[in-house]
Amino acid sequence: MLTIYGIYKSRATRSFWLMNELGIELGTGARHVPVVQKYKLADPLAADAPLNTGSPEFLQISPAGTIPCMEDDGLVLHESLAINLYLARKHGGPLAPADLAEEAQMMNWALYAATGIEAAALDISFTYAEGRQDDPVGHAVVAAAAGKLRRPFAVLEAHLAEGGFMVGGRFTVADINTAECVRYAQAHAPLLAEFPALKGWLEACQARPAFKAMWAARAAE
Repeated sequence: MLTIYGIYKSRATRSFWLMNELGIELGTGARHVPVVQKYKLADPLAADAPLNTGSPEFLQISPAGTIPCMEDDGLVLHESLAINLYLARKHGGPLAPADLAEEAQMMNWALYAATGIEAAALDISFTYAEGRQDDPVGHAVVAAAAGKLRRPFAVLEAHLAEGGFMVGGRFTVADINTAECVRYAQAHAPLLAEFPALKGWLEACQARPAFKAMWAARAAE
């Protein structure tokens, strides 16, 4: 059985969202093993500590010590975007690549989002989550991150304005993977306002029932 290790308040959100889109239900179609980030615990190796990314038993499954981690019939993946590409390809349908060219495009955009967007977007996300966006240091962090994101966001803006979706003129796993990286910058509304096609696309992605179900589960965690 497909097993997902992790919690909703992590990059596992993107895998849980995709699983909702694919109709893979936790408890029947897949097993969910909660694994928390070790930095959230005072002593991740304490005898009463919950299973976490520093637990020896989890590191035996995923030496990278990151979540989400997926195990499926002996295959182990510990990169969330790769997990999503695999699950989409395995289950097929409109979310999956229709041919080799679409598969290459989906990999291309996943790598672009991971290397060109996610890190700076996370700087914005963490700063807002900590309520530091208006203090001098936090303001500087947000401004610097926004500066780094304008170029890749302009690339996405032009691409989405032309086709409406990341690949194939339809909603696919590529939209999930990219949207989940862009989401980290969403708290900084002035930046997204500069890119109306990107903003509208992100809002449309997040209006999907599968995203809303994932987000509700995340809020309840």
